[in-house]
Amino acid sequence: MIEKRDFYINGAWVKPAEARDWQVIDPSTEEPCAVISLGSVADADRAVAAAKAAFPAWAATPPAERREIVARILDQYETRKEEFAQAISMEMGAPIDFAREQQAPCLPWHTNNFLRAFDKIDWIKPLGAHAPGAMIALEPIGVAVLITPWNWPVNQIALKAIPAMLAGCTCVLKPSEESPLNAMLFAEFCHDAGVPPGVFNLVNGDGMGVGSRLSEHPDVEMISFTGSTRAGKAISKAASETLKRVTLELGGKGANLLFADADEGAVERSVRRMMDNTGQSCNAPSRLLVERSVYEDTVAKAAAIAEGIKVGPASAEGDHVGPVVNKRQWEQIQGYIQKGIDEGARLVAGGPGLPDGFNRGFYVKPTIFADVTPGMTIEREEIFGPVLSIIPFESEEEAVRIANDTPYGLTNYVQTGDSARANRLARVLKSGMVEMNGKPRGAGAPFGGVKASGRAREGGHWGLEEFLEVKAISGWTADLAAE
Repeated sequence: MIEKRDFYINGAWVKPAEARDWQVIDPSTEEPCAVISLGSVADADRAVAAAKAAFPAWAATPPAERREIVARILDQYETRKEEFAQAISMEMGAPIDFAREQQAPCLPWHTNNFLRAFDKIDWIKPLGAHAPGAMIALEPIGVAVLITPWNWPVNQIALKAIPAMLAGCTCVLKPSEESPLNAMLFAEFCHDAGVPPGVFNLVNGDGMGVGSRLSEHPDVEMISFTGSTRAGKAISKAASETLKRVTLELGGKGANLLFADADEGAVERSVRRMMDNTGQSCNAPSRLLVERSVYEDTVAKAAAIAEGIKVGPASAEGDHVGPVVNKRQWEQIQGYIQKGIDEGARLVAGGPGLPDGFNRGFYVKPTIFADVTPGMTIEREEIFGPVLSIIPFESEEEAVRIANDTPYGLTNYVQTGDSARANRLARVLKSGMVEMNGKPRGAGAPFGGVKASGRAREGGHWGLEEFLEVKAISGWTADLAAE
């Protein structure tokens, strides 16, 4: 049993103000794997105070020096990346090979993209030749609160903490209590990399306690949140009293438009992309819209692929999907599967209950429904599990109408051999991201959505901008600035 009961505040591991234990459950076994402490309002206040005190010196630190310090976090990752992957695997159920190859490497991937973008920032530049003496300066916003989820835990930490520190902000991280161990390792990386005291702070806690206090704290200038749309609304309301900047990366219900001219690997690519991370990704392509002429063939292929996907414990090496994160999530997914059956969708793979051979662990059968119609619960609501809905369409126009008829707008997908159609769809699909024919987002491209998916833009240049204020200066004297 791992015990991590301290918080990282002002450059040191400190005891919480109140002892309130929380058991982290291994979703593969349903057994406790760690005990941590949940914080209180006093702990949140202490962390914010440390960040506030550290801000003036960190903001004044030359950008090149900030860059050097933050880059050293990568050295710490390299020496402990196996430990990092093991922690993620155990606490949130990612199969260990997936944790090693996809989850843990999010830290160096995003950090290197941020460093590349950071090197191109003009911290102060002329507005233009038309306005002599007018300058535009970029300055850190101040103390930033970072609230991260359990499903891609270090991915979200990297997308928030790295740009915050590079920008010159100080920060307080509240990770999900479901997957806190990787966050505490990240705090150790920061400490050992020489990040100055107070620049990065960590307090574990739940949303109602620490999360609520941080959202309303008068000394916090910004909140960067990733999680549910419901929680995002609550944070926005709390933050509005002090007019904080709030960036939200929320849920999704991605449409994946598959046309008759799609390449041979499109169906398998679509199903496996949905089932990755056991469907626990906000940008999962959970609605597969299929052109009518290839509909039944696609349904049969998709069902066979899903039935062939192995399910197993996170600790086992190999190509399989693991459990979902906890009992509440498992029960919610089971409810959606039953709802799909009750509302008349055709179950072609998977279904309710545990997979064969399991009597414990939060495992879900990779499940596919065909003949899903717009308006069904499984077509409208984010399930956050390995459940794919297949919907037929007759024309490109109908496919676009179905795809855009959702409260969400995070990622949409297109599978077609027609380049003109692909480009056309990329412009009319209402989402923050569109991925075509299996091509992933470019390095440093922004991650974020529209509508109920929030409007954050995390990653690369855009992710750094979220932590910066723009200042307009007039009457600037160039000769004095050069001195």
